[in-house]
Amino acid sequence: MKNNTYAFVGFGLIAGSIARAIRENHPNAEIIAFNRSLPSLDLAAKEGVLNEYYQSLDETSLSKIGQCEFIFLCAPVEANNRNLEALAPFVSQGSILTDVGSVKNSIHARIRELGLQNQFIGGHPMAGSEKTGFANSNSKILENAYYILAPEPGVNIERVNALRSLTLEAHAIPLIIKPELHDYITGAISHLPHVIAASLVNFVHQKDDDGFMKLIAAGGFKDITRIASSSPDMWKSICSSNKDNILQLLTDYITYLEQIKDTIHCKEFDQIYSFFDSAKNYRDSFTNVGSGPIKKTFVFSVDVDDKAGAIAEIATVLAKENINIKNIGINHNREIQQGALAIEFYDEAAMLLAKHILKENSYCIY
Repeated sequence: MKNNTYAFVGFGLIAGSIARAIRENHPNAEIIAFNRSLPSLDLAAKEGVLNEYYQSLDETSLSKIGQCEFIFLCAPVEANNRNLEALAPFVSQGSILTDVGSVKNSIHARIRELGLQNQFIGGHPMAGSEKTGFANSNSKILENAYYILAPEPGVNIERVNALRSLTLEAHAIPLIIKPELHDYITGAISHLPHVIAASLVNFVHQKDDDGFMKLIAAGGFKDITRIASSSPDMWKSICSSNKDNILQLLTDYITYLEQIKDTIHCKEFDQIYSFFDSAKNYRDSFTNVGSGPIKKTFVFSVDVDDKAGAIAEIATVLAKENINIKNIGINHNREIQQGALAIEFYDEAAMLLAKHILKENSYCIY
């Protein structure tokens, strides 16, 4: 096993972002990857992220990957389990095995079956993007994002600290918890919301006979259903892998909805007020520090004159200050927010500077 060597089995958005962070912090590191998609590997090598790559898991690639100091399993959950079985005979005793999946129970079970529990630390960087693939990877994705570490009980603390240090170098926030607790927590704050968002979108679709619901869908509906645009393949896999937690949480949630339904039916207005008030207070208490499962956005609205070139004027003002706009759009419906134009930025610093600049130029910001 060679020090300062890193292997990625699966090489998409998250793997690429971790690899970029490693390259920035360890310029002389040896980074290799396996991935079935050749364009991603070629691009990573061209940009200097990878030293070496493979398209198949044969004896040569498995032997090379297995000798690395850190081995990241970055394929979908079910594929990780298959790749792990092929890799197991080649893994060096000194290697640290980890993954990046949002469900831990199945891979931890497979690790125990293969006798690799003294080397495995489950991992879950709670970061991401609406885009996928290595081409959209960015080392900054990990900044201020919680990075869950779920070590097997037999893993030496020095190995846990080594992986923890790697996450800190990428400016992530490591959090060490047990695998079972991880799956229950992510079931509640990530998996259940995705099921609810998708069900709400499908429900409205069924009720939208004339298309008007879709036409005037406003800020509130779009905000709480944005995550319904996630990959169907990924969520099919997650619902399979974390089935028990999701089913229990769904059952409890349905019971809770029935209670709210009864409260509204009985016109218990004090309880209805408490229902919304407690939700507001708890939601407002969130630290919102980073790119969690429901990612923080940096956006504000601004009033503009209804005239040709009004949007271009704002873009020009910001461009002169080298402020990069991530997204821009018209608020057709003002259900929640004021301001005719919504502008989104890549980070908080850019958003705050843009607010300052636009206010100086007499724009009204919301």
